[in-house]
Amino acid sequence: MNIKIAPSILASDFSKVGEEVQRLEKSGADLVHCDVMDGNFVPPITFGAQMVRAIRPHTNLPLDCHLMVLHPETHIEDFVRAGADNITVHVETCDIPALFQKIAAYGVKKSAVINPETDVEKVFPAVEAGADMILLMSVHPGWGGQKFIPETLKKIELLRDFCIKCGRAELDIEVDGGITEENVKDVIAAGANVIVAGSTVFRSKDMAETVKRLRG
Repeated sequence: MNIKIAPSILASDFSKVGEEVQRLEKSGADLVHCDVMDGNFVPPITFGAQMVRAIRPHTNLPLDCHLMVLHPETHIEDFVRAGADNITVHVETCDIPALFQKIAAYGVKKSAVINPETDVEKVFPAVEAGADMILLMSVHPGWGGQKFIPETLKKIELLRDFCIKCGRAELDIEVDGGITEENVKDVIAAGANVIVAGSTVFRSKDMAETVKRLRG
């Protein structure tokens, strides 16, 4: 499968985030991952649709918006208007089939995500409901720099097997949290093909080379 790298701007320098996303594009990244946190579903507050709107003119890369928020249904239109290309919502916070219909009506991609403590089977209905991508969190959402949770590898395998069995073998499986140049091969081998990496990319001395190595 085509391996895609989606660096998270949560690890970027917010004082010059426009320049940072331009660096990502020049480095060969495939998407820009936007970690949206509301201070309720997860303790920290990061940014909202205003940030997405601010960076949209600075890159042609798809903006992959991960909504770690309560009541995501109230925010969909704002993110679409801001320039989001994909909106990812948590199984733990909403009725996925209903919200997928709302997202699809705006003409953007729709994805679902589960936290590490949520059984992988909980996201299977999202696959059947037409998800464009499934995201598995491999750390507890809220803070960067955490270590990868090894049990995620089995979840990736089970999810990929389910996708194959239900005729969606090529569905994008994204993994977010603690991915490094050392463990990315295991993540890809398990069946993931979209790699979110924040600190690993933004703290590297050669961003383009790091992106290349993260492809496995």
